[in-house]
Amino acid sequence: MKILQYLYLCVLGFSTVPLVAEEEPSTVIYMIGDSTMANKSTAKDNPEHGWGQVFSAFVAEGVDVQNRASGGRSTRSFVAEGRWAKVMETLKPGDWVVIQFGHNDQKKKKPKLYTDPETDFKEFLTGFINDTRAKGANPVLATSIYRRYFRDGKPKSSLGKYPQATLEVAAELEVPVVDLQKLTGELLAESGEEGSKALFLHFEPGEHPLFPEGKHDNSHLSEAGALAVSELFADSVRELDIGFPLKEE
Repeated sequence: MKILQYLYLCVLGFSTVPLVAEEEPSTVIYMIGDSTMANKSTAKDNPEHGWGQVFSAFVAEGVDVQNRASGGRSTRSFVAEGRWAKVMETLKPGDWVVIQFGHNDQKKKKPKLYTDPETDFKEFLTGFINDTRAKGANPVLATSIYRRYFRDGKPKSSLGKYPQATLEVAAELEVPVVDLQKLTGELLAESGEEGSKALFLHFEPGEHPLFPEGKHDNSHLSEAGALAVSELFADSVRELDIGFPLKEE
């Protein structure tokens, strides 16, 4: 009987020891921004892609990309709709947050979206950064990508003071920043007015089944455009040498 009791106690004791070590939670890259970054439906061979939708192709194995960007959102509405709060619920030490806004912050006629680039736009960016750091995570800013807008054969920015405001916040708070405004402007210049159509949603009538009457969208990216922007971001953040978890070259 004493032997049986001894064996029982041994089994009971060992049962409290996990047989398999718990896995460490994987690093997560959260992406917050607007439609130029957001995931788009792949139903019916939709040609539209946000650059965050394809970014996982550039990150290290085992790293999870959570693309929380959403079409039509500004810094203001991303907070007001509780989207940022949802990120904060699961954000943990060692994670990353890539922040790109500006396109919809411009819309003065829509007060639920609009922010002044010199005041509340900066304040919202600062809030994202401070909240991220308070969680022990790592913020990275990105200026907004160019719209496909040419004048006299050269790309012209339509984003006003928002890219510069982003760069100023990055400098003030010592946050890594990727100047996608500059990089995508250079990409458009290199591609040319005609060649750059392939980076956006440009279809002539009958060219694509989803757009029988054609489509000429100079704001939203094709899959090729999304991959090009993702590569520009990845190459640039690699040069910053901040430990961002990218695939090895």
